[in-house]
Amino acid sequence: MKKKDTTVVSISTREANLKRRLRRHLTSLGFHKTEDGILTLPGNEKDTVRTVHSAQRDDRLAASQHFISERFPTLIKYFASGKDIDTVRISPVLQLISSDTWEGDLFRLASLTWSVPVSNGFGRRLRYLVWDKHNGKLMGVIAIGDPVFNLSVRDKLIDWDAQARRDRLVNIMDAYVLGALPPYNALLGGKTVASLIRSRDIYDDFAKAYGKTTGIISQKEKKARLLAVTTSSSMGRSSIYNRLKLGGTEYFKPIGYTEGWGHFHIPDNLFADLRDYLRINGHSYADENSFGQGPNWRLRTTRTALKALGFNDDILRHGIQREVFICQLADNALKVLHCGRGKPDLSSLLSADEVAHLAVERWMLPRSQRRPEFRTWKRENIAALLGNQRGKFTQNIRSRDEHMRDPVTR
Repeated sequence: MKKKDTTVVSISTREANLKRRLRRHLTSLGFHKTEDGILTLPGNEKDTVRTVHSAQRDDRLAASQHFISERFPTLIKYFASGKDIDTVRISPVLQLISSDTWEGDLFRLASLTWSVPVSNGFGRRLRYLVWDKHNGKLMGVIAIGDPVFNLSVRDKLIDWDAQARRDRLVNIMDAYVLGALPPYNALLGGKTVASLIRSRDIYDDFAKAYGKTTGIISQKEKKARLLAVTTSSSMGRSSIYNRLKLGGTEYFKPIGYTEGWGHFHIPDNLFADLRDYLRINGHSYADENSFGQGPNWRLRTTRTALKALGFNDDILRHGIQREVFICQLADNALKVLHCGRGKPDLSSLLSADEVAHLAVERWMLPRSQRRPEFRTWKRENIAALLGNQRGKFTQNIRSRDEHMRDPVTR
């Protein structure tokens, strides 16, 4: 009996400590309750969004410090200084990469510079480095993966019912990493990188890797075609994806906003403790994170743990609405996605080289003439974005070129 009582007390103490940590963490991020008891943030400005993400980002950087210390000295040479860029000779090229390669390490290192942490993706994935062929420096990164199953603005646009979505979601991917690195981001390189999503190269890479794929939900083999790619802005309304057109073709179209629910304000170390709590209580969600369980597993797990602790799931209503965009690789993508019939019209789909040329002429060259400050950027400053004191910004660069600190992210 004493052993049982001790176990009950231990679990009770663990619950109390976990509740205190949750309340303390949310308070530290600026959350407070309104008069009607709804958890809310003081605003949705970009600084507020960064603050909400800060704990998770700190966790990611702390967990990656060994990797950063080991790989940074070797990989820093691939990042550009402003003086490395000859604006009239910028030549973006795509490189499809694999894990367990030095290119995979470079992708990871570049992603860690984002002020808003990026996910690792789920299920099917294609990852790319975007190089400036002229100087051999890294311009940006792209990663597309399986989309979330429930996205109301996407499903409303396509006019899907539940069965149609289940049958045809395999033809959509989500760009979960998409952006340019300093100093290319200061030259509107984010628009160039985003435009490369709508290229024949990515369409063909998808067909080669996943043309014959098995549905995650149905487990049936399907002939998948990359008809569309969705993405969302991490900072509310996006100035990068809006009005993203080249040669009269729309590359990304705004389709609405998310509803402001999610789990990104629950950092990795706190989520790990929530999983442990469920594991102790024998709940299957604690370890149900294998392929096939769905990309919303973390959200479901967090909600289940919060409910078990006696919290309302309004904790997951962070209130930050992200603008959602869709890139239609086929001109008739919506029609084919809706009815499931018809051949994709790829007549306006250009090669990555053709898209890159148009984008540099449209955005990067004019920007370089209007805003030459990008030339002050030194690649060593990347270290500061990784939480490493070897690279520091001078105060005048911080105040004048603040936009250069944060890569253009989704």
